[in-house]
Amino acid sequence: MRSRRTLIGSCLLTASLLLTACGSGGDQSGPVTMTFQSLSDQPAAIEATNKIVEAWNQQHPDARVEVVPAGWDGVYDKLITQFNSGSAPDIVHYEAAGIVPFAKDGYLADLTPHLSEAKRADIPKGVLDSVTADGKVIGYPTEMQSYVVFANKTLLQQAGVEIPTGPTMSWEQLREIAKATTKDGTYGLGWGLKSPTAAFVALAPGFGGQYFQGSGEATTAQIGQGEMALPELVGQMAFQDKSILPVTLTQTGANALAPFYAGQVAMTVQGSFQAANIAKDAPAGLDWIVLPPLAGPAGPAQAANPQTLSVNVDSEHVEQAAQFIEFFTSTENLVALNEADALIPPTTSARNALAEKLGAQNGWDAILATGEHLTSAPYLFADKYAQWKDTVATPAYQRFLAQQTDSAGLAKELTDGWQNITR
Repeated sequence: MRSRRTLIGSCLLTASLLLTACGSGGDQSGPVTMTFQSLSDQPAAIEATNKIVEAWNQQHPDARVEVVPAGWDGVYDKLITQFNSGSAPDIVHYEAAGIVPFAKDGYLADLTPHLSEAKRADIPKGVLDSVTADGKVIGYPTEMQSYVVFANKTLLQQAGVEIPTGPTMSWEQLREIAKATTKDGTYGLGWGLKSPTAAFVALAPGFGGQYFQGSGEATTAQIGQGEMALPELVGQMAFQDKSILPVTLTQTGANALAPFYAGQVAMTVQGSFQAANIAKDAPAGLDWIVLPPLAGPAGPAQAANPQTLSVNVDSEHVEQAAQFIEFFTSTENLVALNEADALIPPTTSARNALAEKLGAQNGWDAILATGEHLTSAPYLFADKYAQWKDTVATPAYQRFLAQQTDSAGLAKELTDGWQNITR
């Protein structure tokens, strides 16, 4: 991506770009229209988003917002093109890991002056840190995902397992339950690890793993005990205990739901958003539950990579766009959006309100509990993380899970790969 400093002179003030013009000096005394490129792709979430925008427009006729539907596929490259051509929307929907490079290249407005004190106090520090770069708030968090364990309650009871009910569950408990429920053709666990990097990196903080130190070009990879603990545990469960259904190690998370529905596995580790799909698609009679948040030696921490709303620094209406984002992330609106998307609100007030509304329905109590332990992750600020993830880490983890390399070989591949792409 080129720095915006080399592109200012190429901005084209054409009629098609007036809504997102390159300059910031337009006449703002009359009614304005701001474009909001929304990536929501689930029907319920699209409906919730549109309702929020409609409510804003009714209350703010002089600062209307126009939703521009988009999708998650290819959005990073699309945003590069939009920012480079001066056609980016006023309000940018993305995720924390993706917006940092755009912020560092000067494309996103500093929202620090616009973040209300009430909102700042309502966002846990670790989550706020995930959207803060170089001391500037570069986006408001809107929705978050965690990893949770879905379980077939009937299979656990038939195996004589004491179902965990505490505030957290250790990984050793998970391992023991998986062993106990592996019998008579049934496996204890199914885990779709076709693309394992996201899960391993997100869950590493529970083992004290960070993966990276520093930020930007000065970032260095650190692959030690904390980073290797979870891959090694998965390897032990899969190949020593033989408690993980082997085929799931090469499947996507969505595909790994099929053996869970069929009673072929007693548990499955999934993104928390799958609760909505399980509630909709699980066969009648499947008595499923969500187990307590997983905790490693360092606790139940997971890395947060929230969805975000940012403002194009070249928008003519930065202040109004920031006011819209404040409105969008009200407690009431975050509850509606996250319930629709089966995700976790980033504010304490919205999590509490959603917990009160839904209770234990479809495992929401356990899912929302994981939101209390989400924290910032160094990989969010590593410039080459996306490249390392796709070209180094994922194939290295896949080889490890296929028993084509051992732990020492995996750690070396991860470390050497980072050094090679950052030379």
